[in-house]
Amino acid sequence: MSTPNSSSPHRLKPLPGFIFASRWLQLPLYVGLIAAQAVYVFHFWVELIHLLEAAFGNQNALMTLVKSIGYKSDVPINGLNETIIMLVVLGLIDVVMISNLLIMVIVGGYETFVSRMHLEEHPDQPEWLSHVNASVLKVKLATAIIGISSIHLLKTFINAGSYTEQVLLWQTVIHIAFLFSALAIALADRLMSHTHPAPH
Repeated sequence: MSTPNSSSPHRLKPLPGFIFASRWLQLPLYVGLIAAQAVYVFHFWVELIHLLEAAFGNQNALMTLVKSIGYKSDVPINGLNETIIMLVVLGLIDVVMISNLLIMVIVGGYETFVSRMHLEEHPDQPEWLSHVNASVLKVKLATAIIGISSIHLLKTFINAGSYTEQVLLWQTVIHIAFLFSALAIALADRLMSHTHPAPH
């Protein structure tokens, strides 16, 4: 036999209910991130189409790619070379990784800060979402940012001739700062989890 409390949800008082309902103000922000995701998808396909066209000898597509990746060469560019292909592919990977970051923020943030999605029985539920909370989401976002920074740094090193030593140095320093920040976040999360063990 069920109790009244188990059969009906707990009703909040007007002021706490109003404050708690204010979490829905975040909904337009997540919808906006979905729109940004759509822009990234469009950008990905534009770059991919230009790469395919350049592979078949389209000079306009080739020049568009060269301009978009900031590639410079002392010799005339008459076709795709390994460096251009590598820089374009790294750019596509960069878009994918930022898109993954957006998905983590949209799905994880909505689940954590707005409302439950009840995806427990859904066959496509992301593995990481089953144990997501604000702390786990923070660590995953920091890890994703390091991955994106690594791609940017690799692109810079491959195309190092187009950058000054100062730019190369600062990008390396910034990447190292991201690494230490992620380590600090993970360490703080681990210390907090040991200080406040989960109730059994």
